[in-house]
Amino acid sequence: MLALRADNRADDALRVVTFERNYLKNVYGSCLVSFGDTKVLCAASIEESVPSWLKGSGKGWVTAEYAMLPASSGKRNRRELNGQKGRTHEIQRLIGRSLRATVNLDALGEITITVDCDVIQADGGTRTASICGAWIALHDALSVWKNAGKLKGDPLFGQVAAVSVGMVDGRVLLDLDYREDSRAEIDMNLVMTAKGEFIEVQGTGERAGFDRALLDNLLDIGVKGLNALLDAQREVLEK
Repeated sequence: MLALRADNRADDALRVVTFERNYLKNVYGSCLVSFGDTKVLCAASIEESVPSWLKGSGKGWVTAEYAMLPASSGKRNRRELNGQKGRTHEIQRLIGRSLRATVNLDALGEITITVDCDVIQADGGTRTASICGAWIALHDALSVWKNAGKLKGDPLFGQVAAVSVGMVDGRVLLDLDYREDSRAEIDMNLVMTAKGEFIEVQGTGERAGFDRALLDNLLDIGVKGLNALLDAQREVLEK
């Protein structure tokens, strides 16, 4: 019999996932997302301006910023006051890319939506949790903007979610926590829209290579988790 995971879930099961909408009162959309002990506060702000390279185009922009608060992990994280680290830059670009895959920028008008994703507690999967919560915050911000009469149509045409999958001790696991991720032989992050289109497939053989059959297995289990997350997003929006 295989050993159970730390939280007694099956190999192909997500951690307990929750979305708390409207967590903050001073922004158009916000969401506290939890994947087990990983917690990320996502907040969507809207500015009636665009980057210089978009001025006069009539198009809007959606971007993201990401940070880990100093007390989010066991060892204090120093604030990135003198420039972002490469990992931070990579993650926020990934979040922004994922969100833009669901928005018609031409229909926004010249506004910029920035979704800030602040990790308040980290236990693996911070980037994937950020994407899932950021989409909820973006959805709500656009709803407020539309209800205020500032949008003619609905620029949000899709939905996006993200999850990690990997191989640990020869077992394919979904939604890795930090303990699992830190010793994974293979580590993969998947981002997918509700249409089943991948935005990101980021897989690395940390301690071992992987063949096509194993890749297909990782993708199959990952897609199962992604569909469950997309369902969870829809459920919270219906409340």
